Amino acid sequence: MKTNWKALVLVGLLSSASTLAGFKLLSSNGDRDVIFKESPSESLARFTSTGSPTGAPGDFVYAAEATTPTVVHIKSTMARTSRGGQGDIPDIFRDFFGDDFGGGGSRGPQSSEASGSGVIISQDGYIVTNNHVVEGAQELEITLSNKSKLRAKVVGTDPSTDIAVIKVESKNLPAITFGNSDAVKVGEWVVAVGNPFNLESTVTAGIVSAKGRGLGIIGQSQNRRYGNAKPTAATTGDSPLESFIQTDAVVNPGNSGGALVNLKGELIGINTAIASPTGSFAGYAFAVPSSIVKKVSGDLIKFGNVQRGYLGISLDELDSRKAEEYGVKVNDGVYVRDFTENSAAKAGGITKGDVIVKVDGQNTHSIPELQQSIGLHKPGDKVVVTVNRNGAEKDLNVTLRNRTGGSDILKRDESAAVMSVLGAQFGNLNDQEKQRLTRYKVDGGVKVLSIDGGKLARTGVEEGFIITKVNGKPVKSVKELEATLEGKAESMVQFEGLYADAPYDVYSFGFRL
Repeated sequence: MKTNWKALVLVGLLSSASTLAGFKLLSSNGDRDVIFKESPSESLARFTSTGSPTGAPGDFVYAAEATTPTVVHIKSTMARTSRGGQGDIPDIFRDFFGDDFGGGGSRGPQSSEASGSGVIISQDGYIVTNNHVVEGAQELEITLSNKSKLRAKVVGTDPSTDIAVIKVESKNLPAITFGNSDAVKVGEWVVAVGNPFNLESTVTAGIVSAKGRGLGIIGQSQNRRYGNAKPTAATTGDSPLESFIQTDAVVNPGNSGGALVNLKGELIGINTAIASPTGSFAGYAFAVPSSIVKKVSGDLIKFGNVQRGYLGISLDELDSRKAEEYGVKVNDGVYVRDFTENSAAKAGGITKGDVIVKVDGQNTHSIPELQQSIGLHKPGDKVVVTVNRNGAEKDLNVTLRNRTGGSDILKRDESAAVMSVLGAQFGNLNDQEKQRLTRYKVDGGVKVLSIDGGKLARTGVEEGFIITKVNGKPVKSVKELEATLEGKAESMVQFEGLYADAPYDVYSFGFRL
C-alpha cells in the first residue's frame, strides 16, 4: 500500500507546546554582508579520510561538545482567541503545543506559550530557527546553554522554506560552523541537538536515511491555490522549496529549529518535521539542508527577504509510466510541461517536452532536487541546465530571473509583507452582511475568507471572523485594512472583531507583526 506522507508528516510537530564562529564585513557601499565561516582544512587533521573522527566508530562526543553551546531554547508567547473551550483546538495543534497551548474557557482573548530550538549562526547574536517556531509570537525569550536568558526580535521569515532568523543583543556568542549538506551521504552518522519536551540541550544520533525528500508539507494552501499536486518551482515568489534530509535520529516536539550536524560538529540541517501518526517520534525526521539555511538566512539578514532565482517553468516528475505518456526517451529527470510569463528557461532555449537532467553538472532526479539547485541562486545568476531532448543531452546557459520575470534584486514590499504575516485571505462584506451588522451598531468590517497558517491562525481566529477595528480605528474594507496596517511592521497591533453567527460577542487580541 502506498504511504500517504501528507497524512503522516506534521509540520510544526517538532515545536513543543508550548562556522564555530560567524563574521560580519562591511562592503564598499556600506551594506552589511553576512559571511558564515566554514571549517578550516587544518582543523580536520584529527579526522579520517572519510570525515569520521579518529577512534571508535559512532563516537559522538566531539560533535555533541562542539554543537551544544550553539543551540538555544526558544520560548514564544502568543495571544489567541478561542471559540469555546480547549476542545476546539485541532488535535494536530494539541500534539504540537501540548499542555502549554492556551487555556480552555469561554470565547475571548487568551495567551499561549510554545517552545522550540534555534542555532546561533554569528557571534553578534543572529539565530536561525523554523518559521513555525516564531510565527505569531508577541515575545521571544532565548535561553543560552549557560542558562542566560535574553529577549529576541524577528529579523525575517521565509515561510516557503520554514526558516526564520531572530536576533539577540549580545556579543562573542558561540556560533556554529556551516557544513556542506550537498556532500552528506546516505548512511552517514548525524547528531541532532535541541530541546524536546522542554528538556534543554538534548543530543540524539542516527543516520541519514534519504536526501532530497519532497513531502508537500510546506505551503499546502498555496499548492491548492495554484492547483499543484506537489510544490514546483514554477509559480510565485512564495512557492515552497522542499528538499529535506531524512534521518532516523530521534527528534520530538521542541526539536524544531534545532541543529542536525555531522560528526565534525558542522551544521548540515535544521530539524523541522517528523513523520508520525501520533505527534511523537516514530522513526523518521526531516531537516532543511544547511545549503538552503545558509542562503535564506543570509538573504533575510541582508535584504529582509529571500532573493530566489526562478526558471519560470511548469514541471512534472518522471517515472516509466509518465515517460511513456509524454513520449520521452528517459524516465529519470524533470519534465518541462509549460512556461510562465517572461520565463528565464524559455529565454535560455529550453523547450516544452525537454527533460531537465542536470543543473551545473549535478544530476537532477526530482522536483525537490531541481528546486534546491535553482533556489540557491539569486536573480541574474547564470546556470548551466542540461536537458535531454529527443534522446540526446544538450547544455543550455540560462540566466535566472526573479518572480516578476526580471533580474533585479527585489526589495521588500512592506505593505505586502505585513499582510502576508497575517496568513489569511480577506474580503469585503456584502450588503446583506452589512445590514445585519447595523442591528448591532457595527458599521462594516473585513471578513476573513480563509486562514493560511499565519499569525491569525495562532490566535485561534477562524474563517468567517469579521475584523471591525485595528488599534481602535474602524476598518470597513480590505483597502482600509491594508492602509491601517501600512508601516506597522514589527509593531504591536490590536484587533477587534466578531463572528456573524454571534455578533453580540466581541473579541479583542493583539500581537507584534
